[in-house]
Amino acid sequence: MSEQIGVTGLATMGASLARNFARHGHQVVAHNRTTARTDALLAAHGGEGDFVRAETMEEFVAALQRPRRVMIMVQAGPATDAVIDELVPLLDEGDVVIDGGNARYDDTIRRAAALSTTGLHFVGCGVSGGEEGALLGPSIMPGCSAEAYALVGPMLESIAAVVDGTPCCTHVGSDGAGHFVKMVHNGIEYADMQLIAEAYDLLRLRLGMTPAEIGEVFAGWNAGDLESYLVEITAEVLGHVDAGTGRPFVDVVMDAAEQKGTGRWTVQSALDLGVPVSGIAEAVFARALSGHAEQRAAAQKVLAAPAGGGADIEDRDGFVEAVRQALYASKVVAYAQGFDQIAAGAVAHGWSIDLGALATIWRGGCIIRARFLDRIRQAFADEPDLTTLLTHSYFRDAVADGQEGWRRVVVEAARSGIPAPGFASALAYYDGLRAERSSAALIQGLRDFFGSHTYHRVDRAGSFHTLWSEEGRREITAR
Repeated sequence: MSEQIGVTGLATMGASLARNFARHGHQVVAHNRTTARTDALLAAHGGEGDFVRAETMEEFVAALQRPRRVMIMVQAGPATDAVIDELVPLLDEGDVVIDGGNARYDDTIRRAAALSTTGLHFVGCGVSGGEEGALLGPSIMPGCSAEAYALVGPMLESIAAVVDGTPCCTHVGSDGAGHFVKMVHNGIEYADMQLIAEAYDLLRLRLGMTPAEIGEVFAGWNAGDLESYLVEITAEVLGHVDAGTGRPFVDVVMDAAEQKGTGRWTVQSALDLGVPVSGIAEAVFARALSGHAEQRAAAQKVLAAPAGGGADIEDRDGFVEAVRQALYASKVVAYAQGFDQIAAGAVAHGWSIDLGALATIWRGGCIIRARFLDRIRQAFADEPDLTTLLTHSYFRDAVADGQEGWRRVVVEAARSGIPAPGFASALAYYDGLRAERSSAALIQGLRDFFGSHTYHRVDRAGSFHTLWSEEGRREITAR
């Protein structure tokens, strides 16, 4: 036995993490509100390592050696607070409480501050990889003090995924940093899946390809620069045939995407920070639109399709390549926006987050793991003060090389009436960044006209206001 840890909350993720700890030589004190779940875990997997059964919270805490290390794996929100309230009076100064759920980062900041007054350490720990990752090696993003990381970091690193000999776990920063980073990770995941879905839709509707044929295309893409977990499993899902009907699996699934909230939190946080994450936002809104079944049903009866759209595409291979280019370029934009948000969040909350280290730990275990994360890691190594991934030489050139196909796909989608908000918003963001002068100058003029909000000039410093209602419209210096 190398270390001891207690895990309370033995649903899918908690049970998988408990088994992972046990498999790596740690003694696991297992507890669940309903003991039946604890007994089921031990009956099925008790032989995988050293487990200690605890029936009550008091028994759970008593079985742990000091400093106690307790991981909470329950539903985020009030349920987590309830467990903390029950647990804390039983702990002693110097013990460590780890929240491994998908908590809101501001809740983690609050909890860390509250527990620090009692002498307890609190770790807000983002865990990505789903059930399989939790068992076989997830990507782990702990946010806590350096002292707390010294107590739990080696244990967390021991169960994390490993790429090129490096554990996919790093000390992200203090208090809410870990859950903030996990939130943005999930936002990028939303964008990534939306882009993949748009690529599928275009290939199916414009080229008439079957799901199985499109799955083969994705399998081919996964052998190149688009290699990633999500592209890999897309090929598998598209190739799957429903046993009950004999139809492609994707055709028997309701076309209404659900969400658990982390993508929405990412967009809300970005709005507060003033960071444009348009790709993530479009992915969240696209899911919301997909769920408005009554509106969609009514619209399908009366809204006209584009006239003259949908002519046959003769260079089918060329269009497939254009979709690949659009997917890669838009994916780069989504990641760039996510890293921008993390950088802004770090400044706002005083976190020292190593962006290159995040790219390193996202290479394995997590849902957005992808080949080009090595390129992102290298980009931040080359330029620690990089303002956006899109200006790094590799990504600048890669996007430029695919720009023609990217634009073709966006135009083709619009002409054919195929919704592609992810591709279109990513391209608009790219064009907005590279524009020598934006249309915002007119917006500022309008704001000054109706609300006296003032404006800045390009030729001299200061804030100004035009007296629009006066004859001659005199300009004055604003205070």
